[in-house]
Amino acid sequence: MKILYAFQGTGNGHIARAQEIIPILKKYVSVDTLISGHQSQLKADFDINFQFKGISLLYNKTGGLSYRKTFTENKFIQAVRDIKALKLSDYDLIINDFEPLTGWACKLKQLPMIELSHQASMSFKETPKPEKKDFFGELILKYYVPSERKIGFHFENYHPQIKKPVIRRKIRNLNPDKKGFYLVYLPSFSDDNIIKVLKQIPVEWKVFSKYSKLQFREGNVEVFPIDETQYLKYFENCEGILCNAGFETPAEALFMDKKLFVIPIHNQYEQECNACALDKMGIPNSKILALEEIQNWVASDHHLQVNYPDDIEKILVEEVLKI
Repeated sequence: MKILYAFQGTGNGHIARAQEIIPILKKYVSVDTLISGHQSQLKADFDINFQFKGISLLYNKTGGLSYRKTFTENKFIQAVRDIKALKLSDYDLIINDFEPLTGWACKLKQLPMIELSHQASMSFKETPKPEKKDFFGELILKYYVPSERKIGFHFENYHPQIKKPVIRRKIRNLNPDKKGFYLVYLPSFSDDNIIKVLKQIPVEWKVFSKYSKLQFREGNVEVFPIDETQYLKYFENCEGILCNAGFETPAEALFMDKKLFVIPIHNQYEQECNACALDKMGIPNSKILALEEIQNWVASDHHLQVNYPDDIEKILVEEVLKI
């Protein structure tokens, strides 16, 4: 059996999930990999057979999705050409983690595909969403990767086809401790905006920044360039995590029994849905870098214990490959 595993390069969650899933698939079938997108800070630790620029959502430095940058800096005509040129007929199955080129190629050419992603969970009516729906956001979730067969991942099992998060081995192998400092990963905000707020809260902050090439400190706020090894060391020992309302980082924080506070990226509907789900679980959130709310979170001892089993191999074998 020959599989193409296609995944999105925007954000870090897709690559983190691929790092866990691809080695398992290779135990059972032949696997090629394809990535599109250009906004991830993680590097793949496996071979990538095909790489495309694709279509990525782009952000400004104040925490919001930039429609202008998204529509002007993506090459949509080239993406259409890539969709038409993709040769996928040699594969028995395409597994798609929110990757639009193969998604549309499979739809147009009627090829077998299963969507295996966090975004797939958004198509089930049981998944928590804000009361006020975002029309454009709903369109993206529905049409960015058109698929009929879906298995989603989310913080809870809202539907039988929604599974608990895939926690990568690098996280499961850590020995969590709490040493008083707080970890920050807010790539949609500039370093200046983050420092301005956090230096007013008298605890140690470790901020990982996609903008900074050098490590530096301003008072109680220490800023680091993106480095996975160093990040995981601080992740293991931090008191709590302040991050955007993506999926993988909050899921890993919950798994590690860390305090969690999330800020959804402005105009990013998927993150607003994630924040809604976390809010129902009792996790604090804010639409902005809100000083008072973050102060209250730091002062509290609230955290949430979850059970995220190591069952992805069983899901892949029984529900995806069906072997």
